[in-house]
Amino acid sequence: MAKAIHTMIRVLDLEKSIDFYEKAFGLKVADRFDFDDFALVYLRNPENDFEIELTWNKGQDTPYTHGSGYGHIAVCVDDARAERNRFLAAGLNPNDVKEFFREGALMARFFFVQDPDGYKIEVLERHGRYQ
Repeated sequence: MAKAIHTMIRVLDLEKSIDFYEKAFGLKVADRFDFDDFALVYLRNPENDFEIELTWNKGQDTPYTHGSGYGHIAVCVDDARAERNRFLAAGLNPNDVKEFFREGALMARFFFVQDPDGYKIEVLERHGRYQ
């Protein structure tokens, strides 16, 4: 059986991205590998062993495009509204909290935020299948 271990995104400003992911999600640098032309930085937190791999191509000076294929990364939190307020206080510019209902019952409560490179991250409240 396969196990998901990381997702990779390319970033323009490595330090700015590291700072964002630490402030937003408590992700810290788990490993860093510097090469002549690029660096790979793996971020994780104590809640799990899934990582975000930041790839910084040294010499890239224009923002990356996401095309029409990229969707988002998703994380779970205990309280979406409280977390959104924390993001606001940290200057991370989250979108409004949304709720989905199905057959009159809450299906999901969430908001989106974008990292410095424009990657969308969905912040879901633990509920239903995301407990």
